[in-house]
This record gives sequence, structure tokens and C-alpha cells, in this order.
Amino acid sequence: MGVALALLSALAFGLSDIAAGIASRRLHSTVVAFVGQLAGVVLTASAALLVAAPSVTWTALGWGALAGVGTGLGAAFLFQAMSVGRFSIVVPLSDVAGVAVPVLIGVALLGDHIGPAAWCGFALSVPALWLITSKAGPRGGSAAGARWALLSGAAFSLQYLALAQADPAAGLWPLVFNRIGAVLSVAPWAARPDRLRMRKGTFGIAVLSGVLGTVAIAAFWFASREQALSIAVVLTSLYPVVPVLAGIAVFHEPVTRRLLLGLGLAALTVVLISL
Repeated sequence: MGVALALLSALAFGLSDIAAGIASRRLHSTVVAFVGQLAGVVLTASAALLVAAPSVTWTALGWGALAGVGTGLGAAFLFQAMSVGRFSIVVPLSDVAGVAVPVLIGVALLGDHIGPAAWCGFALSVPALWLITSKAGPRGGSAAGARWALLSGAAFSLQYLALAQADPAAGLWPLVFNRIGAVLSVAPWAARPDRLRMRKGTFGIAVLSGVLGTVAIAAFWFASREQALSIAVVLTSLYPVVPVLAGIAVFHEPVTRRLLLGLGLAALTVVLISL
């Protein structure tokens, strides 16, 4: 059951990114993030009433809210990256940073110990990031949206680190406060009048992205209880496969050997670090 939930989380995360990426090309990324997270508040609050929560503490809710800051900013940065860059590039970049940064923080500040496989993953991340972000040719340069993608991964790291501290006995209420924190973190930027012009159909796509993202994080939450955390993380971290395939097959994004090699190294990096 845990494996199935983790795979569901990966699929939902991938589909959420696709929907958000499409919406962000019609509407400012912060507004897309705001609308999506607002939909997540409604969904998680409704679900939390149905899930047992024997001990809801302010500490657990506080960790959830702090994680929400990372969720909101990470989503806004990623959607901005997808609005100007290629799905097949920016999503894997965000994923690599989102997995690597929490591990590094754990080692540097929290006294965690990681094995040889994870260090091999960090070593592979350097050429992977270079192959994905740099353009081939004499002029070089960086791929569009790469910086936003890396920033989003760093922000998502806060989400993972803080949410991991929330007591499971609080049920889904930390996720509710996660979504509330996400809404509040992007509201100041989303509320600007010049960003509120809504094109037809865009609102529904943004809501769909938020619903899928909420399903994804809830599925991961339950998968981590049913399955070893390392396995749940590895399986969930496969989510970039969905937008990468969509970018290539649906949006006809160009593929080079250089990019394929970089994506392959990035996927291997995520798996090794997660293990």
C-alpha cells in the first residue's frame, strides 16, 4: 500500500506541475500559486475532519505553517521557471535541489550521517546540473528558468525539513496549516492589481494544480507511514518523469543527447541521495 501511495504522490505532483506550468504562461506565477494553495486549504481542511487526530498541538501546527512558507515560495518559483523555461529542464532541476539541500543541512547542522551512495549522488549532481542548465555551443549560457528552478528546490527543502518535524498524531492538521502558510507567503505578491487579470479557463487550471498538489503531499504523508521513508522519498521523487515526458511528447520540446545525459544523471542523483 505504501508503494502505491508513493507512486500516486509522484503522479499527482507531476500532473500538478504540468497544470501550473500551463496556467503560469497565462497568469503570473504567484497568482497561480495563491489560487492553488487556497484550493488546498479547502481540500485539506475537509479531509482533516475525517482523519483521526488524537493529539493536535501548536508545535505540530507551527511546523506545518513553517513548511507552508517553503511550499508557497517553492511553488511560485517553480511556476515562474516553467513559465519561461522548458518543463523537461526546470522540473528535474528543482527536484535535485529539493532533495539535496535537506540532506546537506541534516549533515551540516543536525548531525545526520549519510552513506557512500549519497556522497556519490552529490558528486553526480555537479555534472548533471551543468549538462541540464548550460546551453551547447560556443556562446554557452544558462537554460531559461534554471535559476528560478534551483530557488524553488531550495524553498521546497524548507517544506520537507519542517513538515518532517510535525507530530503524526496531529493527523492532517499540519497539512492544513501548511496550505494556510503557503497562501499567506505568496499573498503579498499575488495581490498586486497588475497580476490579477484572469484569462478564461486559467482559474480552473490553477485550482486543478492546487488540488493535485494537495493530493500528492497527502499521499506522501500516508506513504511515509506505511512504507520505509527512504523508499517513499525515492518513489515520490520520480515525479519529474511526468512533466519531462509531457514537455517532449505534448509540447514538442527539443531533446539533445546532452540533455538526456543530464536528466539521467539527475534521476540517478535523486535516487542515490534519497537512499
